[in-house]
Parts: sequence; C-alpha cells; structure tokens
Amino acid sequence: MTRFFDILFSFIGLLFLSPLLMALFIIGLFDTGSPIFQQERVGRKKKPFRLVKFRSMHVNSPSVATHLASASSITTFGSFLRKSKLDELPQLWNVLIGDMSLVGPRPNLFNQPELIEERERLGLYEIRPGITGLAQINQIDMSTPKILAETDAEMMKKFDSITYLTYIILTVLGRGKGDRILKQK
Repeated sequence: MTRFFDILFSFIGLLFLSPLLMALFIIGLFDTGSPIFQQERVGRKKKPFRLVKFRSMHVNSPSVATHLASASSITTFGSFLRKSKLDELPQLWNVLIGDMSLVGPRPNLFNQPELIEERERLGLYEIRPGITGLAQINQIDMSTPKILAETDAEMMKKFDSITYLTYIILTVLGRGKGDRILKQK
C-alpha cells in the first residue's frame, strides 16, 4: 500500500511543485552553475542508485556524508535550501521511479562502512530507502551510525500506513533539523 502512496504523492508533488522546482533550478544556475546534484547511494538490496537533489555545495566539494562536510563548502543559497529542506524536493523523482520511498531509512553512501554493517545486521537493506523517517524527525543523523540504524529498525518494526502518513506530516510541518555540518575553524 505504501508504494501506491509513494507513486501518488510523488506525482502530485512533482506536478504541483513544478513552478517552485523550476524557480529553484534557475536560482541554482546562478548560484553554482550546476543546480542538480546526483550521488550514488546504497539502495534496496544494496543496489546502487543515483540520488537527485538540488546542489547546496560548491561544485568541486568532496563527496562525503553531510556530517563530514565542511560548512565552508556550502553556498549561501545552499544554506537556505538545506534549512528549508527544499534541496530534497528532486528526490520525489527517485520516489516516483521506485528507487526510494517517501518514508524509510535515509540512503547512505557506499563509503560509510560502519552504517552499512549496522543496517545490514538489522535487515534494513530489504526495504526502500526514504526521504524521511523516525530518525529524521528526531534529529538523528549519519554521524551516529549505530543509533541511526537502530532507530531505522525500530521504525520499520512498527511500520504501517498511519505511521507512514504521520512521518510525512511531521516532516512537512518542519520536524527535524537534518544532518549537522562541521563548523569552520
């Protein structure tokens, strides 16, 4: 049933948010010259997929987990995108085509062995990764791999349509701050 909601909500979101998506794309062109960011992430069954986001960092920034990124690599517009969570909107495309769900464990990078090991141990690669979930609304990020994986597993044990909708509503209402960024020294 959640796949049906994923398709419905992502299609409606892409359709109704297309003017906003286009405006952010154009502003992003002026900000970095390359407004779309794609990154290989670990998907369901540990298969790689290309996650799509609006670019919030300079083009030549290293491809690392957000909590390992330097604040100096984030552009001014990128900071706005991150705080408002608008950088995540292109992931509706990932949801529509089936790489992701709206709700599930945030997809990690292949260079995060501790998180991969924890998620594998808990069977979390049997499900689609998501844009939001229990960890995100409780401000748990990838800097604490064991806690993150355990929170994701807890979410999936109690997962149903009501929980799915609850996490989406809480995310839309602004719960969660996202991954922390290293401060400049």
